[in-house]
Amino acid sequence: MSAATIALLGQPNSGKSTLFNALTGLRQHVGNWPGKTVEKKEGTFTHGSDTYSVADLPGSYSMSANSDEEVITRDFIASGKADVVCILADSSQLERSLFMLADYAGLSAPCFLVLNMEDVAKEQGKTIDPQAIEKKIGIPVMMFSATDTKAYDKFYATLERALRNKSQIDVSALEKEYEKIGGYSEIKEQLVDDTISGYTPMWLTVKVLENDKVVSAKLKNTLPDDKMQEIENAAKSSDGAIATGECKFAWIDGILDGAVNETKTAAKLGKLDRIYTHKFWGKPAVVLTVILGLIASFIPAVPIMGVGMGVSALGGLLKETMIAAGSPDLLTGIICDVIIQSLFYIINMLGFVFGVTLVFGLLEEVGVMARISYVFDNTMGKLGLQGKSVMPFLVSFGCTMGGAAGARVIDNWGQKVLTIALAWAVPCGAAWSIVPMLSTVFFGAGAPLVIIAILLVMILHMWVTAKIFSRGLVKTEDKYGMVMELPPYHKPKWGALFRYVLGRTKDTFFRVTKVVLIVCAIFWLLSFTTGSVEDTILYKVGVAIEPVTKFFGLTWPLFLAFIASMVGKEGAIGVISALYTGGSIYAAVGGGAVAANIGEILTANVTQPEALAFIFAITFNLPCIVALAATYQEIHSVKWTTRIALYYIATSLILAFAAYHIGLLIF
Repeated sequence: MSAATIALLGQPNSGKSTLFNALTGLRQHVGNWPGKTVEKKEGTFTHGSDTYSVADLPGSYSMSANSDEEVITRDFIASGKADVVCILADSSQLERSLFMLADYAGLSAPCFLVLNMEDVAKEQGKTIDPQAIEKKIGIPVMMFSATDTKAYDKFYATLERALRNKSQIDVSALEKEYEKIGGYSEIKEQLVDDTISGYTPMWLTVKVLENDKVVSAKLKNTLPDDKMQEIENAAKSSDGAIATGECKFAWIDGILDGAVNETKTAAKLGKLDRIYTHKFWGKPAVVLTVILGLIASFIPAVPIMGVGMGVSALGGLLKETMIAAGSPDLLTGIICDVIIQSLFYIINMLGFVFGVTLVFGLLEEVGVMARISYVFDNTMGKLGLQGKSVMPFLVSFGCTMGGAAGARVIDNWGQKVLTIALAWAVPCGAAWSIVPMLSTVFFGAGAPLVIIAILLVMILHMWVTAKIFSRGLVKTEDKYGMVMELPPYHKPKWGALFRYVLGRTKDTFFRVTKVVLIVCAIFWLLSFTTGSVEDTILYKVGVAIEPVTKFFGLTWPLFLAFIASMVGKEGAIGVISALYTGGSIYAAVGGGAVAANIGEILTANVTQPEALAFIFAITFNLPCIVALAATYQEIHSVKWTTRIALYYIATSLILAFAAYHIGLLIF
């Protein structure tokens, strides 16, 4: 039984996820909040004889109603489900990170303050007196480094003190600041302590002044019309969020006065930052950093991928053994073609997930990711995104699954989904292994023009997709940069980093396995036969709908290869080879042998306009099942994963249609 429930609250990059992972380890699960497509992370940990529940609340910069994340966070706190709230602040940037504390002040839930990243603050020459801060705000305050596993006894002691004392923030000094705002006192007079459970009159008054529509709607449903009219009239006479923001920062300055000393002068812009922030060299430097990070990701990934190759080889031996022993074809296929082949896909994917998470987690840990976000913030903002989105786009040139996994560094859920949706438009490494070959076979010296056309269509595709999807994902007020200031560089804590990486890899494995198994099983059933290819359901369906698919420039063999490219791009050519030489369709999808004269087979059976349509169809089709599974694993929404997948299948056929008819005019 849980002794208490703890909610973790803090701005992005405050170390909240590090603390959550260190506390809960593998005893955690991720889903969505009821009725909302916002990530919900919960877990448990044991200290002494007590077991505690932990809720990692969505990262946000304040307690305002600017996003679903912020509304969910404050509603959860006000509901009383948390026995205590742990508020985290970045010790190296207290003036900014304590804004969350100021915005929290006035909520009824007990809390304590953790000044995280103590080691970084010390490197900056900052000395912080937590006792001085504690005397001013009335709740337990502690210095902490979430990455230091030896420091957790102090955390547990502070937690127990906060639970025992049910400590709440002393808001008297803050309220004196608010009372200077015109209309504040008039609004507060209309409210009582239990007007809305979990919120004090002071907090509600401030949100009314800030034109918080969610709070205003709740008050309108609670208060008589005459009182609500008084509140609305008083709110019109104030300076709103600007005035309340000034009060919060004045309160923060008062808290820190005499509690923080700096022995070092402000650091000058370092050599690396001079490059990253350079007007001309900044973006190329960031792109080079991400590309090198992508390459480096393969170093830790290769050993795990080697295990996948071993599983595939064992599957081949097992299949030969089962066939020799007279095992039924159906049983052999399920075990060897579906289960073992799926494990091959999954392990290969896990290798890349591990590599990408480790390398880019390291970049996040040392402070490089913030520079990447800063440099591309304005550019990404034109698509309704933030600077961090550029990293998933560049990684997707290597692997779309890696791009989807890389989007986890984006704090806003809508921007994360939009980033992944756009990353799907970037042709992955598997596509680039096929497209140049097909272009050369059919168009010879004109192949580079096809490549250029694909890149131009990719840019157009991303722009159109952003216009279509951003309406339902990114609110107008979220279409701005998320980086407020660059954090200092600091040394990584390898233990914490590896715990995070292993946790994410484990979580990915369990979440994507069922998706990959289901998709592979369905495709295997459609292509299963004990005789010729003509006996498969896939063949019969392909031939039956060929009058429709030819409208898009795809004959039935090309359409079946198009379907196969959804499982893995590498299998598209193998499927064509199998269809014309009598091989197994499903084995070809898994990377089966391709006929030595595949070029001759293609040119003999496929026209140039059809080839152009096929190239565009497979390039911009659903990337692969592991990318589909990784997308679901990151956004935790069946609806949006399905919506993105159907959108790409539809747009790839539209592009095939356009390419085919342009080809008819040219050739």
